[in-house]
Amino acid sequence: MAYSCRVGVRYCFKIGVLSSFLLTMALAVADDHFPQREITVVIPFGLGGATDVLFRDVFETAQTYLGQPVLVVNMPGRGAMRGSQYVRNAAPDGYTLLGSHQTIDLAYLAGLASFSHADFAPVSLLVRTVNIPATYAGHAAQQASDIEALIDASSKPLMFGVISNSTDHLFWLQFFEQSGISLSDVQLVRFPDTASQVEALLAQEIDFAMLNLPAAGFLFASGILVPLAVAGSERLPGLPDVSTLREQGIDLVHTTDRGIFAPAGTPPQTLAILADALAHALASVPLRYRITHEYGSLIDYRAPDTYGGYLNEQFHKLVPLTERVHFEQ
Repeated sequence: MAYSCRVGVRYCFKIGVLSSFLLTMALAVADDHFPQREITVVIPFGLGGATDVLFRDVFETAQTYLGQPVLVVNMPGRGAMRGSQYVRNAAPDGYTLLGSHQTIDLAYLAGLASFSHADFAPVSLLVRTVNIPATYAGHAAQQASDIEALIDASSKPLMFGVISNSTDHLFWLQFFEQSGISLSDVQLVRFPDTASQVEALLAQEIDFAMLNLPAAGFLFASGILVPLAVAGSERLPGLPDVSTLREQGIDLVHTTDRGIFAPAGTPPQTLAILADALAHALASVPLRYRITHEYGSLIDYRAPDTYGGYLNEQFHKLVPLTERVHFEQ
């Protein structure tokens, strides 16, 4: 039988207000107690890559502010989409997060994924890692601007390592375009992750790879690998003697923008708690030093709403860019 309020409109109104108040308070109390257990951060790439190294370091500090341990899990596969899909399907409770970058949208635009960043709840942008074209010690290329002439002089195509449809793939396509290099004059060699590219470069099985300081800084320092330029607007504190691509006459600035995502539908209060813990972590002086000097990255913290707007803006920039450079499967 349907309930009917026969005792007066004013009484029913008070009951309704009280119920709403109690519901709001219950939700607030629930959020005040988040998190109550371990949080899992899924990295959709292998061990040792920049995303893995950076997020492990950031969450080592952030878990202090969260009051619960954070487990970082590597889940590579299917061009970083295996781990992304896992988080997309997880419960929207804040306990399963994704640490990733533009690859989510690049895979979508390449037709390899049915979802984009819009299918997640943004938590926060953390860092933008400056990318570095590199080669092995003893290669004829001494800087990135040498590559065009070497291609013209070579009797066989030079080989460039890429992770298909990831940021390094797009980097080289943009590099070729800005340098006047035809894609038909080079050979792209595909790898599943950064670590395998580094191994191939060390074995001199390929000529070039796009790397970064988290993945290859110690190899640069030892002289085993050679950074040919940095794709930043300025030189990196960790590589002060390496010129930018712009200084070498190549108009290209290229960063990998790393942030945290949650399953769609995660409560805004939960996102705010996570974002706040990450903001506190990035305020740590030792961590900030490692990010800028050792990891060659720019700290660019953005809260959920701001990060969401940034992702939308970058997506609209990627659409014509990927079409123009024939981003491929």
